[in-house]
Amino acid sequence: MTTFSTLPPHAAGLGLRRPLMAEMRKAVAGSFDFLETAPENWIGVGGALGDGFADLASRYPVVCHGLSLSVGGPAPLDETFLVKVRRFMETHHCPLYSEHLSACGDSHGQLYDLLPLPFSEESVRHVAARIRRTQDILGQRIAIENISYYAAPFQKIPEIDFINAVLAEADCLMLLDVNNIVVNATNHRYDPSAFLAALPGARVAYIHVAGHYDEAEDLKIDTHGSAVNAQVWALLEEAYRRFGPRPTLLERDFNLPPFEDLLDELGQVRRRIAGAPAHDQRRAA
Repeated sequence: MTTFSTLPPHAAGLGLRRPLMAEMRKAVAGSFDFLETAPENWIGVGGALGDGFADLASRYPVVCHGLSLSVGGPAPLDETFLVKVRRFMETHHCPLYSEHLSACGDSHGQLYDLLPLPFSEESVRHVAARIRRTQDILGQRIAIENISYYAAPFQKIPEIDFINAVLAEADCLMLLDVNNIVVNATNHRYDPSAFLAALPGARVAYIHVAGHYDEAEDLKIDTHGSAVNAQVWALLEEAYRRFGPRPTLLERDFNLPPFEDLLDELGQVRRRIAGAPAHDQRRAA
C-alpha cells in the first residue's frame, strides 16, 4: 500500500468547483499545484464537463476527497462505490483518497451532513475496521479528516484520543484541517495548540485551510465561505513548525471571490509553506 501522498510537500492546491473550471483551465502554469474534488461529483460525468475535468486531471494531480462514504456510519460500507472510486482514481492518476471521520448516512440512506461519531473505544473499533476495508479495496492508505462538530454525544474519551486511536488502529493517514481545530477549540473550550501538538505528525498527508463565520465570541460556524482569518493562519504556521511542510489546500465552497483573489489567498499559503522548517516525515510523532 502507498504510505504517503505523492504530492510535493510544498504544493499548494485549490478545490475544483464547477464555477471555477473555465478559469482553472486557462490559468497560467504554476498558479496552483494540485486540485481536490469529490469523486461522487465526477464519476460517470461526460460531455463538456467531463472533458473539462479530464483536461485538468491530465495537467494537475487531483486528490479525491469523499463526501458520502460514511466511514463511521451504521449502514454497510458501500463497496460498489469504492470499486468505482478506485477505477476513477486509476483513470485520472489520482494520488490520494480522503474522507471525513464522521457518519453521513444510516440504514435508510444519506443524511447529507457530516455527523460526529461517539468518542468511544467501541466507535474506534467500528470505524477503524471500515477504514481498513476501504484501504483494502482502494489498494492504498487513505487520509481521514478531523471534522468540525457542534455537539459531542456519547463522549467517553477526549476527541484527540479518539482521533489518535482511529489513526493507529486503522493504520491510515490524516487530512489535517486546521480551521476545524480552531472552530472546535472555540466551541468546545480547548487549547488548539495543545490539540495540534498531540497529533501524530508523521501521519499527516496533507492539510486543509479555510475560513469560518464568527457567530459569537464563543461560537464559530465552519462555512468555507470566507477568507482565512488570522487565528487559522497562525495555527497553520504552527503546524508547519511542528510537522514540516505538507501539501496544503485552500478550501472555498461558497461566496466564491474573483479567481485572482483566490489565487492571491493561495499565495499566502505558498509563503507560509516556503518558511516551514524541513522535517523527516518518517519520524514517529
